[in-house]
Amino acid sequence: MTGTAAPSQPRVRVGVQLQPQHAGYGQIRDAVLRAEDLGVDVIFNWDHFFPLYGDPDGRHFECWTMLGAWAEQTERVEIGALVTCNSYRNPELLADMARTVDHISGGRLILGIGAGWFQRDYDEYGYEFGTPGTRIADLAQAMPRIRARWAAMNPAPTRDIPVMIGGGGERKTLRIVAEHADVWHSFGDVETLRRKSGILDEHGAAVGRDTASLVTRSLGVDGQEPGEVGADLLAAGVGLVTLSTSGPDYDLGLVERWVRWRDAQG
Repeated sequence: MTGTAAPSQPRVRVGVQLQPQHAGYGQIRDAVLRAEDLGVDVIFNWDHFFPLYGDPDGRHFECWTMLGAWAEQTERVEIGALVTCNSYRNPELLADMARTVDHISGGRLILGIGAGWFQRDYDEYGYEFGTPGTRIADLAQAMPRIRARWAAMNPAPTRDIPVMIGGGGERKTLRIVAEHADVWHSFGDVETLRRKSGILDEHGAAVGRDTASLVTRSLGVDGQEPGEVGADLLAAGVGLVTLSTSGPDYDLGLVERWVRWRDAQG
């Protein structure tokens, strides 16, 4: 009997961040359906408590309760936060939340996580803002605790939950990426990505991980057309391109063009 070959993975995947601001939840739910129907690979939200753009007191919804709903609503796409703020939850609790959404989704969660930066979130919800240095140190301490909790849970996660770490700090953040991440998310142009990617690999060598092969490079490409930058991104080793869109309309026109470009790569 001749076996059926597994479907080939695309050279680059496409993610969309549906910013949970300035929209009713019905509009967000509809955008999730439209994004999955378009063929995106990953749908993200973000972990803030207030809008980042537009009316600062506009409509807004919480990250992880939303991810639980998305886990039931969707069938194919991976889901996650771009990114979770490490400061808002005890690491063991966050590990349990992620494990639970992993099971609800049938193994489609990506744990996106970062050190946090938006001071209003901290001030109004009673978290200590600290300094960039203390927040990054807290993230470094949280990562082994999260993985240890996953290893102790019953039931265990359905898979090794991929960890995406966001940020570009060359001395501290990229070191944490090298030690703990499966995906590194960054912003900037291709040349910046190349340079920081090289620094990431230097950290990887220092900690004994082959980050060139083990850590997927993710890059935000808002406002950029695939025909203009796509070839350079592929040459730079980008494995995930991400776009963002806000409520209430959640325009997916550019996302659709990136999906068509992805499919054309073979």
